[in-house]
Amino acid sequence: MKFVTALTSFLLFAGLQTSIAFTIGGTRNVGSKIASENTLAFTPSNLVKASSSALDMAWVVDEEANTLTVTPIKNLNGIVTLPGSKSLSNRCLLLAALSNGKTKVENLLESDDIRFMLDALDQMKVPVERDPSDPTTVTVTGQGGPINAPSDEVCELFLGNAGTAMRPLAAALCMGEGKFVLDGVPRMRERPIADLIDGLKQLGADVTCVEDTGCPPVTINASGLSGGNVSNQKYYCGG
Repeated sequence: MKFVTALTSFLLFAGLQTSIAFTIGGTRNVGSKIASENTLAFTPSNLVKASSSALDMAWVVDEEANTLTVTPIKNLNGIVTLPGSKSLSNRCLLLAALSNGKTKVENLLESDDIRFMLDALDQMKVPVERDPSDPTTVTVTGQGGPINAPSDEVCELFLGNAGTAMRPLAAALCMGEGKFVLDGVPRMRERPIADLIDGLKQLGADVTCVEDTGCPPVTINASGLSGGNVSNQKYYCGG
């Protein structure tokens, strides 16, 4: 499927340019026949056009030379709905959980990172209403401030390999009350978080990570943040 997507993108790009011919390497079987509309179907030695009406694009297959010649696209119009951003999706969910009232979040990315964040909110008893007809839409009832542990017991949150859940939650949960442990898959335990932990400590948080590695699990004994100044020579950007 990744090969189909990449090749289709190349064909679209080629169609936007001048006429072009290229060779599909050899006679190796690169995929099974695809019957859906507006796709390219693959056979062991050549390409068969399934439909090009949506692109108003034409191409000619030379089976002997094993080539495909694409002519320019005359016009291209339509509406494309882009998937949501992983980073923005999880940040919106967390901000909605901290805010007052209900917040409807739409076009969430359907990915593991977002599912781990939603599971964490559920575990912390933050009301999240799923839209049964649209998995990318939820309504979050905010806590009107910091998120507290749901009980006196340690709240253990499993976040997989979701850095976009681990880092924001590690900071946000320090503002509330209660005990938390944030952990994930083995790969998560290899992802540095010590700089963030050091900054939170400077703000008065009782928070630690694994001292030897500077990575999760992150242990939080939250009792609010006293605030202050943070000095750090290293910065990390990413998910």
